This record gives sequence, structure tokens and C-alpha cells, in this order.
Amino acid sequence: MSHDGVQRAALPIPDLAYTGTVTYDATDPDTHYPPITELRPPAGAPNVAVILIDDCGFGASSAFGGPIATPNFERLAAKGLKYTRFHTTALCSPTRAALLSGRNHHSVGMGGITEIATSAPGYNSLRPNDCAPLAETLRLNGYSTAQFGKCHEVPVWETSPVGPFGHWPTPGGGFEYFYGFIGGETNQWYPALYEGTTPVEPWGTPEQGYHFMADMTDKAVAWVRQQKALAPDKPFFTYFAPGATHAPHHVPTEWADTYKGKFDQGWDRLREETFARQKELGVIPQDADLTPRNEGIPSWDEMSDELKPVLAREMEVYAGFLAYADHYVGAFLDSLDDMGVLDDTLVYLIIGDNGASGEGTMKGTTNESFTLNGMTALETDEFLIAHKDELGTPRSYNHYAVAWAHAMDTPYQWTKQIASHWGGTRNGTIVSWPNGIRARGEIRNQFAHVIDVAPTVLEAAGIPEPHTVNGVTQRPYEGVAMNYSFDDGDAEERHTTQYFEMFGNRAIYHKGWTAVARHKFPWQGSTHGLDEDVWELYDVEKDWTQSHDLASKEPERLAELQRLFLIQAARFNVLPMDVRSIERFNPDLAGRPTLVKGDSQIFFPGMKRLTENSVLSIKNKSHTVTAKISVPDGGAEGAIIAQGGAFGGWSLYLKNGALAYAYNLLGVRTEHVRSDRALTSGEHEVRMQFAYAGGGLAKGGTVTLYDGEEIMGTGAISATMPMTISVDESVDVGRDIATRVTDDYTGGEFTGTIDWVRLDIGDDDQSHLVDPHHLVANAMMRQ
Repeated sequence: MSHDGVQRAALPIPDLAYTGTVTYDATDPDTHYPPITELRPPAGAPNVAVILIDDCGFGASSAFGGPIATPNFERLAAKGLKYTRFHTTALCSPTRAALLSGRNHHSVGMGGITEIATSAPGYNSLRPNDCAPLAETLRLNGYSTAQFGKCHEVPVWETSPVGPFGHWPTPGGGFEYFYGFIGGETNQWYPALYEGTTPVEPWGTPEQGYHFMADMTDKAVAWVRQQKALAPDKPFFTYFAPGATHAPHHVPTEWADTYKGKFDQGWDRLREETFARQKELGVIPQDADLTPRNEGIPSWDEMSDELKPVLAREMEVYAGFLAYADHYVGAFLDSLDDMGVLDDTLVYLIIGDNGASGEGTMKGTTNESFTLNGMTALETDEFLIAHKDELGTPRSYNHYAVAWAHAMDTPYQWTKQIASHWGGTRNGTIVSWPNGIRARGEIRNQFAHVIDVAPTVLEAAGIPEPHTVNGVTQRPYEGVAMNYSFDDGDAEERHTTQYFEMFGNRAIYHKGWTAVARHKFPWQGSTHGLDEDVWELYDVEKDWTQSHDLASKEPERLAELQRLFLIQAARFNVLPMDVRSIERFNPDLAGRPTLVKGDSQIFFPGMKRLTENSVLSIKNKSHTVTAKISVPDGGAEGAIIAQGGAFGGWSLYLKNGALAYAYNLLGVRTEHVRSDRALTSGEHEVRMQFAYAGGGLAKGGTVTLYDGEEIMGTGAISATMPMTISVDESVDVGRDIATRVTDDYTGGEFTGTIDWVRLDIGDDDQSHLVDPHHLVANAMMRQ
């Protein structure tokens, strides 16, 4: 029963049948029916805005002592509270699944990422229907709900335009409106966008001023304005999750230029500067220790003097990206203020869904696909130096060096993926609700976790946790409401036990102590068994940063905590822990479905935004692309079919009416095979045959172009991409959406008519030669 006496524990709230007198004539004085009442939450329920920044460590934002100015984050904190011991799961998809469900990530099937899902309950990427999401609970209690930005919770085999959509933000996630991207990252200049479940294109180009961060903010502002204009008495729940600051670090140059010269001192000195500011702000204790640089991360002095300007620019670009995100978070909050609803809005600003990303190599990169394909040898120091000024612009797909990520996690050890240590899981969080929290500008040190958000929101709204939703008995929330700490900084913490696990990196927190075991580095796969891991023990009430390992001094306490971890692991579907690599990338072995089966696939005009998981793989094997087309009088131009874009891809197209094929190798070079004569007007069945050279991965091949059975052209492709063609660009029929594979065409839209396009693959696949550890690293970069 809620505060208003309405039975809200079973959702949807049952309709009550009329039990009064039924008259024969509506004009009869005894005719009386109660008026229709609209569904609303209990009186006083606040609006809710959850803002989740991506891949941002504890030591990045100025609100928590970082070097990057975030005045809007600080402005929000001045009206509310900073939580210094708020934790995530160490990876984006699991954190998001936990945030939106109020349950641990393994409880909702997101123990890893969808690309390596298995059939085990804790790792299948399928949120069970006994764990209804927060948005659905709020919607069924009368809230308006909308999500903007990043999702990356959809099972990989359900990401195509045909769904099913039960795990998409709408309708399955409880959001009535969604505008954003489905995958782990997207090009911020040319994003792969969905509105609801329909793919849509950005309103403009970078040259016209387009950037996704600004676009999603405009959409969010417009949605809230409309909601308040049409239903001002109805509260909203908005989930505002930008792609910032996940790679690619795309930002207008002027924002990056603001930080010119600010990082020339290097990452080691930067950590010391940040550490000092954190003590001044009081977000860490005065007696806290700065943890040393971790094993495998180079010092600034080890880097070559020639490369240091590139490394410094990588950090300038990242800083500009976070500052840019802060600006648009401020714009969104300003819009709420202008509408007069900000003071009655419970705002959660979680500055990072995990620690900063250590997936950018030791030197950083201008294009993540070099790393994704194991072709970093192409990106020499000379290449990086030559392309320094392109970082952050539409001509790059960039990421910064691992050591910058470590610096962004100051004062803690390790980075994203490392769930054993605070560097992977501790994220500065700000909570503001002026009409519901009396305290202003204060710090809270109680332990909290991302699963605590959902129960906190329900308690603030006066809505009970439902015991059934859509007829399914619900699993109780596993988080602890944080409301008790809002106006009492000295309140005894209530979230006293919490496990952490990601790829074998694991820990247990219990009443001021942590036992932790790091299993693997973020930049490599598992190299040994779980039982070989070394456990550490920390008294985090006295040792805030996990600097002094007490395992050898208190073996009994360590053993107790290890046992507690196993109990929690069994309780929340963590077992069996899975650090396998190649087996999890084989759907048959892993036990997950695949969307595309067989060795042939047909496409039709209008099909677009098909991800690599939605199409047959042509990598490391021979293949054929066949298309039935009609050429009008005067000839035709443009892409018949294209996959990928300017940072890697291929296209079959017509140029000056002649059949042509382009293969773009990571943006380094684009090789073409062209016919020397144009196709005549009328119907044609054209074909491109790619005969793979064999002998290993990433080899080239011979391309033959046909019109019917007539050879129209031949040529050689020197090398191909073995693992990933594009992170977020897609297969598009009759066009080349977003960035272009080749400059041979401009818009890329085919000016003839396409009946169908068919893709056939050969039986000479050599993908089994891929290093399984690299497959894991490949998947992790896209989180």
C-alpha cells in the first residue's frame, strides 16, 4: 500500500469494477458513476532525472578534485550532496543493467557483455521478467518515462531492426520514448541513432554543427517541455546517458584547445596534483595515501619526447570532451530550472559507469579499429605524430593512452574492468533534490552502490516495491535505499555488504573491510586459473585507497571474507565465474542464439543500419556479393551495398556508370577495383567475387567484377581487417550512411533501382586462427 492508500504492490494497478446501481435510463436521478481518475503517483512524488556519464573515473571531474572543469556538476553539488563512496560494477552494460533494475548485474543476466553471453543465468544478457526495471514500475504508477543516449543492454542477437524488442529501452525497458544508440559506443559526429525502435539519421553533418551530445540534449529538453506542457501534474523519469566520455573522444576543437598545455607535465605529476586537490575538497581523508602506478603502466618519463605532444593532446581532447558533456548536462538542468521543476526533481548525477577506460593501448590511438583488429603495427609513432591534430575531429576515432585512464582514477588503483579495486568501481556521485533534501553542499561518506538508486527513487516517490508486475512475482530489490543519509551525514551506513566481479576480477566489501583478487589486466585476456589469483585484504575504514595489504597479517579475516564472497557469488548468480575466451565467442559453445545462420543472406532496398552481428561475416574468407539492379537511361551512380565507413569498410557501387569495388583498410588506404566501361541501361545482375588469398588472417585477395558472366574488371586487395570491420557503422543497401567508405561518391545513394542484394560466403574461413585473448580485448573496447 502506498502513501495515498492506493494498492500499488501489484502492477499494473487493477481496474476496479463498478458495483453500484445500474439504471435503465441515464437521465434517471439514481444514475451515478464515479468520475474517471487519471493514474498518478502519490502526491509529492518528485520528478526523477538520472544522469550517467560514460567511462569517467573518480579523479577526472573538478567536482571530485580532477583537472577537468565541470562547473555544472559543481553547481548541482552545491544544491545537494556529494557521495564519495558510491560504486559501480567496473563495466558499462552491467552497471546500466544494475542501475535500471535495482538488482546486482549477475541477477539480471549481465555478468559480462552481450557479445560474449552464455546460457548461464548470470551471463546470458537477458533480464528475467521477475526483475522488472525501475522505468516500468514508475510508468505503471503514473510517471512519464524517457531515455536519451546510450543503451548497450540489448542481447546481441536482438539488435537488428526486427528485434524482438523486449530488451530495448522501449517497449521492454519501461521507457515510453527512446532517442539514442543501442551499442557500446558510437561516432559522436555520425551516430547510429534510433528513435524508439526505428533507425533515424542525424539532422546534419559536423560541418553544419552537428554533434550527438548537443542533439540528445535538445531531444531531452524538448521531451520534458512537451511533457510538462501537456501533463504538468504528472512527474517524469528521464534517464540521460550520453556517449561522453567513452571513446571515440569526439569534441569540437575549440573545447579541446581550452586545455592546451595543461597536461604537458604528464600523467604521474597529474595524479599528484589531483590527489592534493581531493584532500583540499575533502572528498578523500587527509590521511589517505596515493596508490602507486600499477604494474604494466609506463611512467611518463618512459615515453619518447617525440611522442609526448601527441600524448598530451590525447588528454586535452578527453578533457574537452568531459567539459563539453558538463556544458550540456548544465543545459539540460537549466531547462528544468526554466520550467520551474528543478527544485522538485530528484537528480542523480553518476560521474562514470565504471572507472576510466584502460583500453586505449599504451600510446593511445587515432582509430580504435587498429587495436580491435590487432593491427597496431600500422599505427607507428610517426603515424600518430602526423595525425595529432586530427584527434577528436571527424577524421579520427580516437582513444587515449592507458596511463591517462589511470590518472583519471586518482587516487585509486587500476581502471575500468578491474572490479577488485576502487579504480574500477568507485565513481563520484552527486544527488540533488532541493524540495526533498534540506542539506546543501555537503559530503556523504556512507557506502553505496548503483543498485541503491532504484529503491531510493521509489522511497522518494512514496511507491512501494512491487511484489508482482504483469502477473509475475518479483525478486526483491537487492539495493538499499539511500534516503536515510540525505539529511544525516553521520547516519550509520546501511549497505554493509557488497560483492564485485568482472571477468574474474573480484572483491567483497563487508563492514569496512575489503578482500580483493585481481585476475587479469584490462588490456589482455585471462592467463591463468582463478585459484592462482592472489587475494589482498584492506581495512578501508582506515585505509581509504586500498594502499596497505593486510592479508599476511590477518589471514583469518581474509578467509572469512573469501568465504563470504563465495556465499554472495552463489546467491547472486556469479557462479560459475567464466574467464574463458574463445569458447564464449562461439555461440554454439556458449549456448546463445545467432540472428544469421547459414552461408547466404539476402538484402532488399531500404534495409540499413545492420550491425556486424546482423549480417554474415566476410572476414578471413572468400565471398561473393551479387545484386540485381536496373540502370536508368543516362547511367547510375552510388552505393549498391556498403559496410563500414571511413575508418574501415567495403563498398560495391557504380562510378560514372561503371561497376566498382572499394576496400578501406582502417582509413590508412582505400584500394579500388573498377570496370573500364559503364553498364548499359536496363536490368543487370552484377557480382563481385573476392577470392581470399589464405595462409592466415588479414590477408588480401583477388577481386573480380562481373556483369552477368562477363568479366568487367579485376584487381588485388593487399590486406583486410580480420576481426572488426566497424565499431558502429553498418551494412546499408542502396546508400552509404554516416562516414563514407570511399571518396568515389559523395552522398552515396544509388540512383538506379535495386531489386535485391545477396551475400554468399565460401568455406575457406580462417577466423579460427584469431588469438582468443584478442577477441576478449576486442569486445571490451566497445563497452
